[in-house]
Amino acid sequence: MKIESPLLGAIEVSDDKVIEFPAGLPGFGNLHRFALLHEEGGEGRIFLLQSLDDASVTFSLAGPEQLGITFELPLTDEETAMLRLSRPEDAVVAIVVRKGDEAPASAGLRANFMAPVIINIRQQRGLQKVIEKGACDIILRVRG
Repeated sequence: MKIESPLLGAIEVSDDKVIEFPAGLPGFGNLHRFALLHEEGGEGRIFLLQSLDDASVTFSLAGPEQLGITFELPLTDEETAMLRLSRPEDAVVAIVVRKGDEAPASAGLRANFMAPVIINIRQQRGLQKVIEKGACDIILRVRG
């Protein structure tokens, strides 16, 4: 499948790289097919979750470890079934990040820890889990 991404230009995504989000994403319920990409030559620290249903929609994702945190959250039986997740090690958690809007206090990136993206890398299925207060453990670590 070929799409024209405003960020990456013309890109080819093979069918085996398509990640299905059965419920879409909050605010984007009509978008179900995405690809996880990174800019050519990039180190892979920030990934792009590119919609294949609407090329103008792209989210930046980072692994929690890139932000110096450990993220543990429970999944409901419904979420586990939606992801077709049978082994916890097949699940990857990513955090949506974006550039701060207000300057200069929030210069840099803002991270949405209350709605992580979970992807079953074996089944190429994903969901964005909106977390209620106190429903997960976030452990911050100081890098030395």
